[in-house]
Amino acid sequence: MNTSNRLVALDVLRGITISFMILVNTPGSWSYVYSPLRHADWHGCTPTDLVFPFFLFIVGVSVWFSFSKYNSKVSKGLVLKVIRRAVIIFLLGLFLNLFPFFDVENVRIYGVLQRIAIAYGVAAILCLAFSKQTLIYVLCGILLGYWGLLYFGAETNPYTLQDNVVRAFDLFLVGENHIYKGFGIPFDPEGLLSAIPAIGTVILGYLIGGVVSEHESLLFKIRKLCLLGFVLVLMGVAWNFVFPINKALWTSSYVLYTAGLAILLLAALLLIIDYKGYGKWFKPFVHFGTNPLFIFVFSGLYVKTISYLIQVPAGAHGEKISGYKYLYEHIFADFAGNMNGSLLFALVHIILFWFICFVLYKNKIFVKI
Repeated sequence: MNTSNRLVALDVLRGITISFMILVNTPGSWSYVYSPLRHADWHGCTPTDLVFPFFLFIVGVSVWFSFSKYNSKVSKGLVLKVIRRAVIIFLLGLFLNLFPFFDVENVRIYGVLQRIAIAYGVAAILCLAFSKQTLIYVLCGILLGYWGLLYFGAETNPYTLQDNVVRAFDLFLVGENHIYKGFGIPFDPEGLLSAIPAIGTVILGYLIGGVVSEHESLLFKIRKLCLLGFVLVLMGVAWNFVFPINKALWTSSYVLYTAGLAILLLAALLLIIDYKGYGKWFKPFVHFGTNPLFIFVFSGLYVKTISYLIQVPAGAHGEKISGYKYLYEHIFADFAGNMNGSLLFALVHIILFWFICFVLYKNKIFVKI
């Protein structure tokens, strides 16, 4: 198996993750969403809770292949490149939060891109600095240390929404005006402390990149990935009994559980695409997977534009509603009902964003940071 084939499977996994992200982030109405397309209320893990850790896992695998071009050697230029990329991704996330009103006094500091930036930046430098064997010890230290931080950092109920140390730290650091409030109280699921185990997710992806690139037969590597995936899933489930699987806190059990599932899916794709040769059926996901950050930013700007900047007349008295609401209520909900219309709205937007990625792919336009 050559590197290009290997990266096709990786692009497909990335594309599946991005398309599912659009599905769960772009319902016609948040009041009408099927339960698998919602995050767990607190503890637990739904299919939606797999999207973000899968993406960070893929980042880690990509880092392995990127660094292999430089023989994984630390250099000033490579470190500066990592830092520059992390800063740009963080600033893009902050820009998305500011757009379109640029209310600096109440802007949310954290976000998805900000977490990607922090997890990628720190993990990439750690992967440059340490050998694979040492990285395993670093990973264990991160996951166990975070468990201790949450357990001993709270006076009571360390894993609850109200009392966890992640929330307390972010309130102290940036204040409640700059924190996500979607949980009913100020708490940011992309807070700074919970970025620590997210670094572990990227490191796990990096280590699996090393497994995929080993000079063994493809079938042997697929079997090895399946074994590793099952072991990590079982470890995550076992740890869940004392340290609950929780996406909002990005608990260490959640890291192992989701990474295990990501490894199993990667193994399945390598089997289907590389071993069985059915890659052409996954081409639309390749289109998504080759411009992931671009389409994430574009989709965010698109949704905010039609939600806040475009107003459409609706009703006999000249009332106006957002373009987003108009599309859902007067086209999709009218056609398919509230629940199915909300789902259809998201599916149509997947097709819309795929078409943009397809045009970019055909024209060999790959937006790199």
